Amino acid sequence: MTTHAHVAPQTPNPRSSPRSSPRSSRRSGRRLVAALGLAAALIAGSAAAAEGHVHVDTDSTTSGSFSELAFRVPNESATASTVKVSVEMPTDKPFLSVAARPVAGWDVSVTKAPLPKPATVDGTTVTKAVRTVTWTARPGTKIGPDQYQEFDLSVGPLPEPGLVMLPATQTLSDGSVVHWDQPTPASGVEPEHPAPSFTVTAAAAAPGHDSAGAASTSTPAADSAADDTLARTLGGIGIVLGLAAVAVAVAGRRRRPVTGTRP
Repeated sequence: MTTHAHVAPQTPNPRSSPRSSPRSSRRSGRRLVAALGLAAALIAGSAAAAEGHVHVDTDSTTSGSFSELAFRVPNESATASTVKVSVEMPTDKPFLSVAARPVAGWDVSVTKAPLPKPATVDGTTVTKAVRTVTWTARPGTKIGPDQYQEFDLSVGPLPEPGLVMLPATQTLSDGSVVHWDQPTPASGVEPEHPAPSFTVTAAAAAPGHDSAGAASTSTPAADSAADDTLARTLGGIGIVLGLAAVAVAVAGRRRRPVTGTRP
C-alpha cells in the first residue's frame, strides 16, 4: 500500500520579496541634499574670497601695445571704509606712459622716481619712470563696507611677454593698511593677499611668417578673464557632480534589496 503525502502549496512570504526601507531612503536623500549643499557652499565661498581681492583687468595684453588697466578695489572691512589706494608700477619693465582717469571724489597723484638701474624700453634707455599712482578720497568720499570702486590707468607700451605684477596698498579709515603684494606660487594656490597681475602675450607675427602660433598666444585680456571665470565655474560644477555621484552611490547601496525569509 502506497501512501501519498499531501503537500500544501507554499504561500509567498511578503517579507521575502525585495524591499527597501522608507526610513533608509529618507536618510539617503538627506545625505545627498547635505552633500550638494556643502559643495555649493564651498564654491560660493571660494568665489566670494576671489571677489574680495584687489585685482586688475586689462583690455589688451599684447606686447608693444597700450592697455587700459582697471583696478577693482572692494572693501572687505565691516567696520571701516577705504580712503586711499596706491599701486606700484614695475621697475624692471617700466612703462614709458602712464595716465590716470579722473575719479569723482578722489584726488590722484602720479609719482616719478629714478629706477634702480637703467632699462631699455622700445629702443629707449629709461632711467626715470612712474613708480606709484595714488588715489586719495576727498572728505565725504569713501569705499564703504560691501562696496567697491574701480580705478583706471592707461599704460604702455607693454613689455616683452611675461608676468607683470602691480602691488597695491589699501588704506582704511581706521588707520589699518592692507598690502596686496604676494605673488602666486607655481602651485597655483592663491595667497591671502595676492598682488594684482597680468601676463603679457606675444604680438602676432608679421605677414609671411608663421603667424598661427604667435596669434594663438595673443589673447585679449577680456577673453582671458572670461576663460578663467569659465574654468572656475566648470571646476565648481565638476565638484558638485562628483559629490552628487558619491552620495547617489551611497544611497543606492543602502537601498539594496533585502531577500530571504525572516523567521
